[in-house]
Amino acid sequence: MGDAVPRSVARPISIARRPIYAILLPVPIVCFIAVLLSDIAYLNSGGNLVWLDFSSWLLLFGLVFGLIAGIVLLVDLFRNRGMRVTAGWAHLLIFVAGWVVELLSMFVHQRDGWTAVAGLGLVLSIVGAVLFLIAGWLRRSAVELVR
Repeated sequence: MGDAVPRSVARPISIARRPIYAILLPVPIVCFIAVLLSDIAYLNSGGNLVWLDFSSWLLLFGLVFGLIAGIVLLVDLFRNRGMRVTAGWAHLLIFVAGWVVELLSMFVHQRDGWTAVAGLGLVLSIVGAVLFLIAGWLRRSAVELVR
């Protein structure tokens, strides 16, 4: 009986009772932190292009998984009235803002060499990683409100 869910609260989309969004969210967070680290390694290596390639691939991977996670989040958010509180919407807005920042970062990282990372590229990497870390923290708050 302790496992029963009230009618107004829909369970998140799950696989084997594990919410899909909770499975997907760490992937872009890790990718975008790794982008920041590879950008720093690029700047410290004197411009070794392998680090720029790592950043580009990590950005692509993080954006794809972030898009999939965002779609699942939207579905869960609209199915679950309990999540439609301030923490749920704040999580969504910060998640989307972080994704857009990382998309802009992807375009900046397509430049040639040093200009892809130095300056704007590094700033976007920092802002995107911080936004995704905040979104991950707010996700926990939003889920706890549902329980």
